[in-house]
Amino acid sequence: MTFKTRLILPAALLSAALAAVPACAQEEQRNAGPYAYASPNGAPMSFADLIDEVSPAVVSIEARGSSEPSEMPDMSQLPPQFREFFERFGGLPGQQAPRPRRSQGSGFFISADGYVVTNNHVIDGADEIQVGLADGRTLAAEVVGTDAPTDLALLRVTEGDGPFSYVELDRDLDIRVGDWVVAVGNPFGLGGTATAGIVSASGRQMGPQQAYTDFLQIDAPINRGNSGGPTFDLNGNVVGVNSAIISPTGGNVGIGFAIPSDLAAQVVDQLIDTGEVRRGYLGVAPSDLTDDLKEAMGLDPDVEGVLINQVIAGTPAEDGGFENGDIVTAINGNPVSDARALTRRVGAVPPGETVRFTVLRDGRERTVRVELAERPGEDEMQDTGPALEPGQMRMFGMTLEVPDDEARERLGLGERGLIITDIEPQSEAAEKGLRPGDAIVEAVGSDVTSMEDFQSAVEDARERGRAAVLVYVRTQGGQGRYVALELDGEE
Repeated sequence: MTFKTRLILPAALLSAALAAVPACAQEEQRNAGPYAYASPNGAPMSFADLIDEVSPAVVSIEARGSSEPSEMPDMSQLPPQFREFFERFGGLPGQQAPRPRRSQGSGFFISADGYVVTNNHVIDGADEIQVGLADGRTLAAEVVGTDAPTDLALLRVTEGDGPFSYVELDRDLDIRVGDWVVAVGNPFGLGGTATAGIVSASGRQMGPQQAYTDFLQIDAPINRGNSGGPTFDLNGNVVGVNSAIISPTGGNVGIGFAIPSDLAAQVVDQLIDTGEVRRGYLGVAPSDLTDDLKEAMGLDPDVEGVLINQVIAGTPAEDGGFENGDIVTAINGNPVSDARALTRRVGAVPPGETVRFTVLRDGRERTVRVELAERPGEDEMQDTGPALEPGQMRMFGMTLEVPDDEARERLGLGERGLIITDIEPQSEAAEKGLRPGDAIVEAVGSDVTSMEDFQSAVEDARERGRAAVLVYVRTQGGQGRYVALELDGEE
C-alpha cells in the first residue's frame, strides 16, 4: 500500500519562500503570457488575458418585430372571477392585436468587414436588428442567411467604420470532455459577461428537430441572452456557438449546449457564398435498429445499421430502388449505425451527387446507388406525405384510414381503431415512435371507431386547454401503449 504525504507550510514561511524567487524570474514568468500562470494540473490561475483578447469581438444583439395575431382563449372555460376580470378589461375580442416582439441575444464577429454569427432563434421574424459593440457603439445589421435546422444565422453590420475585431471558428475541432471553456455574451441584457467551465459531454442529441447537430454540453454558466454567443478554448478559438439550456427555472443549472464550431463553420461558409444552406435529400423515414427489431427480423445481434421504415413516393430513394424494410449498414463504404448519423451524412452530401448505400435485404447484402436531390425546406417537409385517397385523413404527420377486416383480425381491434398507413419524417407521430401498421384505438379515454371520433377527441383536448392528446396505440406486434401527441402546431 502506498501513502502520499502533503507538506503544509505556515503562511509566513510560504510568503518567505515566494519572496526568495529572484525578481528577474518573476518578470520572465509574467512576460511569458497567460500559460505561465497555469498551475501544475493545467487549470489557469486567471482567464483575464484571454477575455481581454476576445471580448471586443463579442456583441449583444437586439431584434425587434411584430408577433402574429393570436386567438384568444375560450373565456367560457374560465372560472367566473377570472372571466369577470377579462370582460372588465378589454372585453372578449376574437383576436389579440399584433404586439411588439423584442428579443435579446449574443453574437460575435468572424471577419473584419462585419460578418456576425448568432442563433437563428434570436433574430427569427425580426424587422430590425441592432448590434451592440464592446466599445459602446450600436450599429444596424441585416440578415445574410439563416439555417433553422442548426439554429444558426449570419448577419452583416450595415453601418459603422471597420475594421472590426473578430475571432475565428475552430474548423478542426479537437476538444475533449474536461477541457476548459470560456463563454462570453449578453445574459439578461448584461453585455460583456464572461463565465468559465468545462466541456461536460459531446455528441449530445436534442430531438428530431436538431437532427443535424451533435451538441457540446458545457457547464460554463449560460443564461437567457447568451444564445448565439461564443464559447472559447484557452487559445481564444471559438469552439461552440451557445444555443440552449436545460433548466426547470429558466436560470442556469450547469447544463448548456453549444453548436460545435466545425459544423458552424460549414454552415457559415455556405451562407456567405449563397445565403442559404443546401443539403442532400434521400427521402426515407429511418429508425435505429434496436435489439428487439433484430430479434424479430432474425438478424445477428452484432448487425449494426439503420432500418428504413418507409420509402417516400417520388423521392430519390424510390427512384434508386430502396424498399421498406431495407437495412442500411454503410454509406460510401463507411459504416452507419443510427438514424441520426444517416440523416447527417446524407445532408452533408451536395445535391446532385450519387451516394453508394450498402443495404441488407432478405438476408443478402446489396448495393443501392442514389443521386440525391436537394432537401426541401421545413414547410415543405411537413407536406411530403403521399396524396390522400378517399377515406383517409392526415393528422400529426400520420395518414389514417378505417382498417379492413384483415387488419382488425390481425391486431385484435374488434370494431375499434384507425390504422396508420403512412408516417411523415420528422413529424410528431414519427418522433413518438409510431409506425405504419399501428392502430389508434382510443383518444382521451374514449374508443375511436371513425375519423370523426378522433377529430372530436383532438378538438375536445384543445378546447380544454390540454397541451397534448393522449391516445392508446395497438402496435403491429399486438402490444399496446399510450402516446401523448402534442397539439402545438397541429391544425
